[in-house]
Amino acid sequence: MTDNNRVFIFDTTLRDGEQSPGATMSHAEKLEIAAMLDEMGVDIIEAGFPIASEGDFAAVSEIARQSRNSVVCGLARAQIPDIDRCWEAVKHARRPRIHTFIGTSPLHRAIPNLDMDQMAERIEQTVTHARNLCDNVQWSPMDATRTEHDYLCRVVEIAIKCGATTINIPDTVGYTAPRESADLIRMLLERVPGADNIIFATHCHNDLGMATANSLAAVEAGARQVECTINGLGERAGNTALEEVVMALRVRHDIMPFDTGIDTTKIMGLSRRVAQVSGFPVQFNKAIVGKNAFLHESGIHQDGVLKNVETFEIMKPADIGLNETNIAMGKHSGRAALRAKLADLGYEVGDNQLKDIFVRFKALADRKKEVYDEDIVALVQDATANTQDDHLQVKHLRVICGSDGQSADLTMIVDGQEKTVHATGDGPVDACFNAVKQIFPHDARLQLYQVHAVTEGTDAQATVSVRMEENGRIVNGQSADTDTILASVKAYVGALNHLIVRRAQQGRDDKQISMYSH
Repeated sequence: MTDNNRVFIFDTTLRDGEQSPGATMSHAEKLEIAAMLDEMGVDIIEAGFPIASEGDFAAVSEIARQSRNSVVCGLARAQIPDIDRCWEAVKHARRPRIHTFIGTSPLHRAIPNLDMDQMAERIEQTVTHARNLCDNVQWSPMDATRTEHDYLCRVVEIAIKCGATTINIPDTVGYTAPRESADLIRMLLERVPGADNIIFATHCHNDLGMATANSLAAVEAGARQVECTINGLGERAGNTALEEVVMALRVRHDIMPFDTGIDTTKIMGLSRRVAQVSGFPVQFNKAIVGKNAFLHESGIHQDGVLKNVETFEIMKPADIGLNETNIAMGKHSGRAALRAKLADLGYEVGDNQLKDIFVRFKALADRKKEVYDEDIVALVQDATANTQDDHLQVKHLRVICGSDGQSADLTMIVDGQEKTVHATGDGPVDACFNAVKQIFPHDARLQLYQVHAVTEGTDAQATVSVRMEENGRIVNGQSADTDTILASVKAYVGALNHLIVRRAQQGRDDKQISMYSH
């Protein structure tokens, strides 16, 4: 690859992606996702916003220490304390980067009440300070696509002169169309002195469903870094999806002759893991990684695929890490078959985790006539979401329901102590949730309760998702079981476990600074 056709992939799943309400990840989950991104070949990992909280600082610092290949980047507002804190976190990396930003559009200039000249001075001061600390500095004019072109050129030139090595042009509100995205990059390359000596990046939000198209248009116009997230996770409608950009460049290499260096066979495993830890499931018809991406129901399509798969598929499942072989799973299957199936589905598990999943698999296989891939994925997610290290654990549940009333007898382990209660409710789920609240009193408000059948049939597993809110903290819980009520309780308890972790976090809540994100 040459400088002209190399596109750098900047993944911000752990920063912008985590800013999705309810998508907060634990420290261990962040480290795990970062390691997977590093192994996949992502060029730059934006690991977090170090000044946001002590938890964010600790995660960015540890990711900086553990990463072997990727540049590790932290985000900082155009303030000296932010930049200093960011440097303290990323300086441990083999290849550190400081990413500092400020909103430059008229709407965003009004927030700090700075006129054009005052903002230009702030940019000069903060970019210079960042460059004195680190030789790899990225600068972003937030809401660039709604900034006056003359002023945008002016501040970009200032940032370049002060030492920024990457200039990111964010479409903060997802307002731009592809032609505008391309024209903006071309204008900056043509008008700004020194523009040909730095890398232009693009960061697009998906409010109008054009994030990936806008990013690819910017690349064709000369941008050489794409900021994206796994599964398109991010604020509001999300961001450019990493998998979409990478595979689009690969499939349409004839008209977009660019390379990324990404190991695409890692995509599906990473997609599923991010969906699991964030609590944001991938929609069935999601490009590249959705459940239906390689499925055909139309008779004409099925006939064509059986004769030649290329008639209706533009990429191979193996290209993104899906093994094309089909392993039938049932109650007679052993651990070796289960491990192979898990690998086929994009999961690599250790011996202890395999042992736990295998026990759950055998129990499920005894209850179901046929175990589908989706059942196994749900087992993995449930095994990971509910661990023995949780503060709250469900031990036993007995529910009585019918026309005479509903009640629940629930036994839970709370920090090692067993507690049992009896509760009633308007329905079996309400009775169970009331029982949980008796054991663990709280003021969290239930925002979402959703049941989804993993497969067809009356013996199908149900995946239950729960979202709760307490004082601005939003948490998710998810669980799967053929018993919908039990899955509901486990999901509810899982959300409470996440809430306990969030309560213990030090520093400001991420939501307090979400207005500064781009």
